[in-house]
Amino acid sequence: MRYLHTMVRVTDLDAALDFYVTKFGLIETRRIESEKGRFTLVFLAAPDDLDTVKATGSRGRPTLELTYNWDPEVYTGGRNFGHLAYEVDDIYATCDKLMKAGVTINRPPRDGNMAFVRSPDNISIEILQKGDPKAPAEPWLSMANIGVW
Repeated sequence: MRYLHTMVRVTDLDAALDFYVTKFGLIETRRIESEKGRFTLVFLAAPDDLDTVKATGSRGRPTLELTYNWDPEVYTGGRNFGHLAYEVDDIYATCDKLMKAGVTINRPPRDGNMAFVRSPDNISIEILQKGDPKAPAEPWLSMANIGVW
């Protein structure tokens, strides 16, 4: 398992980038704009991690993911903090192990690539398959989402 990123939601992308990049010194490594999803994702890295991030791709060294939702939303109860993300060798084995230990799989890995669970303190944790997604498989394919993540 490898730690990947922390995601925080921002209400003003320009102000957030001014803080994190201009003032704090992080460097933008990747940007994703989704017209369909109506959001922008900006990944930032610390200067000392930049070479590793560039050499290994977006899942290189730990990064900060800024999520800007185009439609205004008020974030309460810590909702501006999104999730922690970890990459695993086998998403199905990881989710099976967690489920057997009594952990609820809030967003099952139906796509063979991504799942979400929550910590006892309700911190969302994203689990991502290392490399290419696995082929969709049961029981994950038929599992419904549970709660929020």
